[in-house]
Amino acid sequence: MAASIDSPRPAPTVQLLTADGRFQPSDSAAEYLPYLDRLSEDDFLRFYRDMVVMRTFDGEAANLQRQGQLALWVPSHGQEAAQVGSAYATRPQDHVFPSYREHVVGMIRGLDLNNILRMLRGVTLGGWDPATNGNFHLYSLVLASQALHATGYAMGIQFDGTVATGNPEKDQAVIVYFGDGASSQGDVSEALVFAASYQTPQVFFLQNNHYAISVPVVRQSRTPLYLRGSGFGIPGTQIDGNDVLASFAVTSKWMDDARAGHGPALIEALTYRVGAHTTADDPTKYRVDAETASWIARDPIARYRTYLEGRGVDQAFFAGVDEEASDYAEDSRKRALEIVAPTMEAIFDNVYAEPHVLIAEQKAWAERYEASFGEGQA
Repeated sequence: MAASIDSPRPAPTVQLLTADGRFQPSDSAAEYLPYLDRLSEDDFLRFYRDMVVMRTFDGEAANLQRQGQLALWVPSHGQEAAQVGSAYATRPQDHVFPSYREHVVGMIRGLDLNNILRMLRGVTLGGWDPATNGNFHLYSLVLASQALHATGYAMGIQFDGTVATGNPEKDQAVIVYFGDGASSQGDVSEALVFAASYQTPQVFFLQNNHYAISVPVVRQSRTPLYLRGSGFGIPGTQIDGNDVLASFAVTSKWMDDARAGHGPALIEALTYRVGAHTTADDPTKYRVDAETASWIARDPIARYRTYLEGRGVDQAFFAGVDEEASDYAEDSRKRALEIVAPTMEAIFDNVYAEPHVLIAEQKAWAERYEASFGEGQA
């Protein structure tokens, strides 16, 4: 008979805001509370602004896909708090490795979101240059591969000596985003092995949105996902991923530790993918309405708005944010419709850092082939 596995005790989830927007820290939140002292009043308002702008942009991008303007769209509806809070816990010199739905993280790091639309319209092979976009690295549609990229980069930071220098403007760390489904992939396990072995300066940020496309997390794991790091000797913390303050505070602590040379950590943010996995997916085939409704009742934006209202923020601010979000989405649509297809030559650009004889030959052949159709017939 197979040995039984005892059910794990409930995780001490770190929460600062209750589902109805009250500031009521959980017992497990005590060590993270001091990190809120870093926030100014403008920061509190900026969290809300970015979450609302992103959700509005997200909806507009989904509409563009349905109208044939994008090949695919990857919604982030419901995961705004986990992403906004963690993004603001990073510093300019840090490096961010996303999966493929961290749109608001990119925006916070300085990425023009039109680059994401260009990529999902199919007119670019990469999307953007991380070096000129806040060290926000390229999206990875190969599930979990970014965990290895991030760990390798974190090892490189160690070799460069930009960890634990004592200079807060020089010390670097890496944060990598992935989902509950990716946590079951071999690449994540390999990344955890190397991160633990080399004590890399990085944070693994696992957004548990409860579905790996159609497979629920309860089928993926018999234990809470934040415990997966412990098997590799990496500490793990579970947070309420719909609580933007908890996301900021906990990520700040572990990113600080990483920069100081204390090694890697894993954060599991409990959240929910309200929409489809992508616009190629139909979640009604595998989810029940009651479950989705229970998570919508814990909406991260509504929760945070209630909290801000309790702090005395007036209605004019919220109305202004709604107007800004609408303008941002409208401008994004306009710019998306102006995107033009790349020229044939773009296929050969940047394949190698230096000119390459084989690429030159292929480009010349392609030009001759195109010319053989005659003007306007290619």
